[in-house]
Amino acid sequence: MQLAGSWRAVEADDQLRRVFPEPDLDEDGWAEVAVPGHWRSEPAFGRSDGPLLYRHRFEAEPAGPDRRQWLRFDGLFYQGDVWLDGAYLGDTEGYFFPHIFEVTDGLSRAGEHLLAVEVTCSAQRDRAAKRNLTGVFQHWDCLDPDWNPGGIWRPVHLEQTGPVRVARLRVLCPEAGAERATLDFEATLDAAHPGTASVVTTVGKCPPGATVAEHRGEHRLAAGDNVVRWRLAVEQPELWWPHALGDQPLHDLTVRVSVDGEPSDERTIRTGLRQVRTHHWITTVNGERLFLKGSNQGPTQRALGDATAADLERDIVLAKQAGLDLLRLHAHISRPELYDAADRHGMLLWQDLPLQWGYANVRHQAVRQAREAVDLLGHHPSVAIWCGHNEPIALDMDTGALYRDSGGKVPAGFALRMGAKMVLPTWNKTVLDRSIKRALEKADGSRPVVAHSGVLPHPAWSTDTHLYFGWYHGDERSFPAAMARFPVLAGFVTEFGAQAVPITADFMDPERWPDLDWPELGRHHLLQKEIFDARVPPAGFATFEAWRDATQQYQATVIRYHIEALRRLKYRPTGGFCQFCFADGQPAVTWAVLDHERVPKRGYEAMAAACAPVIVVADRPEASYRPGERISLNLHVVNDLREPLRGARLRARLTWPDGERTWWFEGDAGADTCARIGAVETALPDDARDGGAVALDLELAWAGGKAQNRYETEIRVRP
Repeated sequence: MQLAGSWRAVEADDQLRRVFPEPDLDEDGWAEVAVPGHWRSEPAFGRSDGPLLYRHRFEAEPAGPDRRQWLRFDGLFYQGDVWLDGAYLGDTEGYFFPHIFEVTDGLSRAGEHLLAVEVTCSAQRDRAAKRNLTGVFQHWDCLDPDWNPGGIWRPVHLEQTGPVRVARLRVLCPEAGAERATLDFEATLDAAHPGTASVVTTVGKCPPGATVAEHRGEHRLAAGDNVVRWRLAVEQPELWWPHALGDQPLHDLTVRVSVDGEPSDERTIRTGLRQVRTHHWITTVNGERLFLKGSNQGPTQRALGDATAADLERDIVLAKQAGLDLLRLHAHISRPELYDAADRHGMLLWQDLPLQWGYANVRHQAVRQAREAVDLLGHHPSVAIWCGHNEPIALDMDTGALYRDSGGKVPAGFALRMGAKMVLPTWNKTVLDRSIKRALEKADGSRPVVAHSGVLPHPAWSTDTHLYFGWYHGDERSFPAAMARFPVLAGFVTEFGAQAVPITADFMDPERWPDLDWPELGRHHLLQKEIFDARVPPAGFATFEAWRDATQQYQATVIRYHIEALRRLKYRPTGGFCQFCFADGQPAVTWAVLDHERVPKRGYEAMAAACAPVIVVADRPEASYRPGERISLNLHVVNDLREPLRGARLRARLTWPDGERTWWFEGDAGADTCARIGAVETALPDDARDGGAVALDLELAWAGGKAQNRYETEIRVRP
């Protein structure tokens, strides 16, 4: 039975806390709120940080003989205390996984009952030492820092079982190949009294079809929790593949528990049979190597509980249409519908735990929640990589103040301090993250585990890196040279990009141009004005629209050339990348290539073009050339397809005012490779016109298709 709908709520105070669980308390004057939902979605609590006291009355019948009843909260943001008819059931902590209480005795009488819940999601005042494991929801530069996600944000249920309940079920696929796939099961069976239970596990095709494997077992149980494990083999399996490699057949797994021949409980989950491995950041799925083209994805909506299933699936589809293989769920765990959609569409997921920047005294809770994440998501074939913590640096800074007096560049002193925090031992990086990594590896040995993201590498090993050339530091043209000089940084780049103003920008009051409310846009809509002043200065544009378009063009340029540079390093040493970031969860000016209404920026188009399965690329031309200067550009073909490009022909055409030159190349391009094809080498005429354009047009044709690219630069007479 669902306990959704209209509940009553009020902000807590010390007096109400003492009496609000009592059934006869007068609720007149309390606000009506929707459950599931976030309290800030309600007009009465639109600016509240809580805590809130929730009450709900419902009718229920007692369970029959040998039947048990359970109260289940699918998601409560972030902590809760629960009472039924004035009796305390227990507390909860953790927003993304279920919390369950037995209420058999509490519902032993028929009639009306009262459920009372105090929900706390405290504002994190010291964000360098946070206590709530809420990740990006309470500390991120892509969400309003004043937002509070508190509430009973997922459904609430009453459930019935027999004397033995499947309290937990973890399913992993550690091995999968053409001949056999194996599934490892771990179940916690909660028994009302000692006895024997029969457990039958079936694996069936989806949509419902023939059973392809079955396992039967008898287990002697003590009263209380009993952990049982078993393995099931599927012969000649239909394997699940990422969309770039194949199809996505899914299987329904059903675990049925019976006692004395009578059904007691049943769980059904959907999974895919596949094997994921990573070595030096190069990923294989079912033994097939795959260069991962990805993006970071924050919450689909800031109020994640308000997103529809269609909203969640749309982001997966838009990522697939952009040619991406991977979405990194950045420092949060999303709704079940997103993971189901990723399974169906063949989108791999890099799954962060909800830890972002600095924490204090949360190790025990973080380890517990790591295990909960495996229980919740381990069966999804789309979940390919676990990551414990994003940028484990005790950090809470005003970006504007940091860059205001430094010309939009990283101040040298700040860079040194950050470097020291990354290299030297810290509690977050050294103690907390090691504990989380051990917990994930122990709970799930079937997937690669990354302890933390965005930490500078040790010279002896590679790492995933966050590199903001052209935004926080350096020039966007410096990125390829930096990768050549420090190849250890190129193993897997999980953040790069630039902010851009969206098309749907009514929230910015563009009619006020150029006198926008810059502090408001910075505080609540995340616009980094001081860095824009250095990269795309608003003062240089007569209209808002011209500046908006220039910011989008700059973002597209950064994204395009970063991706092209990384794809040219395919497997040598780069295993993939994740651009930052994919889609906004609120009206904002961020690095996202899709705005909060999913209107694409130019960066989305640039990313889609650069992520096509086959691209032809050249060395980036210089920003300008002098008359008579020599041009020398290497040409590469990047082929992500599983078959070679037979008889491919490449035409390279270099043009300048009053002149041109054409080169032809012909041959085969290997499957899943990046190959150097040749070079364009020539000298501009001595009398080339100052201010004229130099353009390199590339056109690759093969039996199965065509790929094109274009580079433009200028001729400048320099003193």
